[in-house]
Amino acid sequence: MDFALTEEQTAIFDMAYAFGQDHIAPFARQWETDGTIPKDLWPKIGELGFGGLYVSEEGGGSGLGRLDATLVFEALSMACPSVAAFLSIHNMCAKMLDSFASDDLKSRIMPGILSLETVLSYCLTEPGSGSDAAALKTRAERTNEGFTLNGTKAFISGGGYSDAYVCMVRTGIDGPKGVSTVYVEDGTPGLSFGALEQKMGWKSQPTAQVQFDDCKIPADNLVGTEGDGFKYAMMGLDGGRLNIAACSLGAAQYGLDMTLQYMSERKAFGQPIDQFQALQFRLADMEIELQAARTFLRQAAWKLDQGAPDATKFCAMAKKLATETGSKVVDQCLQLHGGYGYLADYGIEKLVRDLRVHQILEGTNEIMRVIVARQMLSNR
Repeated sequence: MDFALTEEQTAIFDMAYAFGQDHIAPFARQWETDGTIPKDLWPKIGELGFGGLYVSEEGGGSGLGRLDATLVFEALSMACPSVAAFLSIHNMCAKMLDSFASDDLKSRIMPGILSLETVLSYCLTEPGSGSDAAALKTRAERTNEGFTLNGTKAFISGGGYSDAYVCMVRTGIDGPKGVSTVYVEDGTPGLSFGALEQKMGWKSQPTAQVQFDDCKIPADNLVGTEGDGFKYAMMGLDGGRLNIAACSLGAAQYGLDMTLQYMSERKAFGQPIDQFQALQFRLADMEIELQAARTFLRQAAWKLDQGAPDATKFCAMAKKLATETGSKVVDQCLQLHGGYGYLADYGIEKLVRDLRVHQILEGTNEIMRVIVARQMLSNR
């Protein structure tokens, strides 16, 4: 069993890290203040092949495995977890389209998606259906021309900002078997957006409700088979959970690196505070927890790449462990910074705010426990 990254994987991480430090980190605080990410950033990321990380090479993508992709998100989140997580959402959508959209639809939309000239949002959650996602009520009625959509999606990263929306809608009976996936382009008549949400973290990501009022789309914008949309949505979430776990680890690693530097410079009682054994124990605990979570995450990503039957269970476990570990570590980093950690200038409080939502999205950590327990019980 080889736990080392290959030369290619190390190069992928280094490339993403260098890009993040040069093009994202110096501006992250300003983008948070502005409440948006400049649109011209995305084509620059697209030039690296990050617009279709695990889109097949035959489809024009990078064809990376899920383990490779976690390295990209871990590295980018060391610059800004909000930007990295938004890219994860785009890639989750791109993979769904590459896997299930018709050839005609892919030929029309995938070039822009892969270059990141077209930025995607994922629309599953509704005001009345979060963890119970299969209870969604946004409806798509068949017409002679295609579909007419009515309903509302909630907490959508990129709502009113993105160029297109991959939406789970009800085309049939109640429950998961009545859900389909459709592609809705910005500017479609009947598509509108709520006011921007004022959030605790991820402030650079515009977030809003996505509203459909007799929104008409052509039949060709159906993704895959009618009635299979919920299955597609859940398949995308396995990878999304790995990515958000990686974002937690990358941000927490950055916080720990910053804390080590701060503690070497900050003096109390006549010596640098990193010389106090009690504080050294805290540093050691954070390192141990981060390394353990990272190893587990990479095992889960490997299982998903291999198509292991317990991959979904391991993705859920890794998401739960890594996101809680990340939040715990950055909270301790803030504590070790003392009052300075509470100031925006030091960048630690932003990490605390940004990482908190990772325990909620891509399936709450409570739902992760449900997935794990159900698989344990089914295997008895």
